[in-house]
Amino acid sequence: MIFWIASYPKSGNTWLRALLSSYYYTKDGKYDQSFIKKIGQFPEKRHFKNFEYNKDIVTDTSKYWIKAQEKINLDKSLRFFKTHNSFGTLNNNQFTDEKNSIGGIYIIRDPRNVITSLKNHYELNDDQAIEWMMNEKNFIYDVGNFEKDGYSDFQFISSWSMNYKSWKIQSKIPIKIIKYEDLLSETFVVFKDIIKFINKITFNKEKINIDKLKNSVS
Repeated sequence: MIFWIASYPKSGNTWLRALLSSYYYTKDGKYDQSFIKKIGQFPEKRHFKNFEYNKDIVTDTSKYWIKAQEKINLDKSLRFFKTHNSFGTLNNNQFTDEKNSIGGIYIIRDPRNVITSLKNHYELNDDQAIEWMMNEKNFIYDVGNFEKDGYSDFQFISSWSMNYKSWKIQSKIPIKIIKYEDLLSETFVVFKDIIKFINKITFNKEKINIDKLKNSVS
C-alpha cells in the first residue's frame, strides 16, 4: 500500500522525506542522502512503463494513475511516495483510491512564504508568483527532460488553495495535516506525532525509537 507525503510545491516536502527516510530506513536515524531515494515521487515516467500513452499530451498519463499504483502494490509492501498532485479526479481519472493508498501526511505552508520560494525557484516576480499559485489549472513537469520525455511525469497541482482543500476534504483515506511552520519550530514534537500517526495507520506495532527520532531531527 502507498502512504503519501503530499504538499503544494515548495512547502517542505523534501525535508519531511529526509526525516522519514532517516527514521525508517537507517539503523541509527542519522541522515544519509542515499536513503531519501527510497521515498520516490509519484507520478514519474518510470511508473508508466509498458502503458501506452502520448507523452506529448499533457494529461495523458492520468488515465493510468490507478493502474500504475496497482502495479506498484503487487508485492503488497508499504511504500512512501512524495507527491504534489491534487487529490481527486482529472478527466474522470482518480488520482488514487482506498484500494491502493493507506493514508498520508499533508504539509501546508504559509502561502506568503510559498510565494517567496516560488519566486526564487522559478525566477518570478510577485505578481507572477501569486498568479501561479491561484491558477486552478496549474500543473508541473520535468522541464529539463521535456525534449526526451514530454509530459511523462505530469502532476496536476491546481491552485494552492484547491490543492490543500482536495487533500483535506477527501474521505477515502486518513490524512494528517501538519503546518510547515510547526515542524520548523517544534521539529522533535511534531515529527514524533507524525511517526505515531504513520505507525497507527500502517499497523506498525513497534514502539517509537526515541534515539533514532532524536538523530533524525538533529
